[in-house]
Amino acid sequence: MPTIAYFLGISVRMFFNDHAPPHFHVRYQGFRARVRIEDGEIIGGKVPPTVARVLKEWSALRREALMRNWQAARIDGTMEKIAGLE
Repeated sequence: MPTIAYFLGISVRMFFNDHAPPHFHVRYQGFRARVRIEDGEIIGGKVPPTVARVLKEWSALRREALMRNWQAARIDGTMEKIAGLE
């Protein structure tokens, strides 16, 4: 599972050919969660509330890049790195 972004101690990863709905996986200080790309909501696991808010904001800003990676993971597995919150 490639890491596609890393910022503020948050590791964002995406599986190749993962199940719907489009989502990404997050690791932060021992916490793990799955986040839906469409709206930035946590759909599995748990992260601190502050991290959940950061992820919601970040995913809204990076939604297009996240969806490109989601599609790429289904075709050839070549995913781009995505910027954090600068």
